[in-house]
Amino acid sequence: MRRFVITATAAALATATVAIAGGHGGNPAVKARNAHMGLYSFNLGMLGDMAKGTTEYDAAAASTAASQLAALAAFDQSAYWEEGTIQGEVDGSRAKAEIWSDAAGWAAKQELMKTASASLAEVAGNGLEALQGGVAGVGEACGACHKAYRGPRN
Repeated sequence: MRRFVITATAAALATATVAIAGGHGGNPAVKARNAHMGLYSFNLGMLGDMAKGTTEYDAAAASTAASQLAALAAFDQSAYWEEGTIQGEVDGSRAKAEIWSDAAGWAAKQELMKTASASLAEVAGNGLEALQGGVAGVGEACGACHKAYRGPRN
């Protein structure tokens, strides 16, 4: 089941990327990475709502959303981050120049997200407390990257 979820998520993301890239206007790389971040947000939103008690904990749904997060984090995003797609230079971008000037730091933040989301996927279906701990780790990984490499909303 887990392999199916990961494969289905990757296929859906690839399809969305192609569809977005072929859309009207805007930079295709920026559109693709915004779609990717939207999928992160969608899955993490479900998990966060369960972790906060806003929605009832559902082990199967938590496992699925966490597996999807892990698949997204493992997805090769290199084509999304074209040089010259810095906030203020391209519509829709919130990427700071530090993504390109601090490549090692950027890569470390991506690895942190891969590790945290894989850890969450391992425990999300094991009860609310396990989910809460895993979601906290993913939240820290997201925040670390956003603080360093994402600009404010325009």
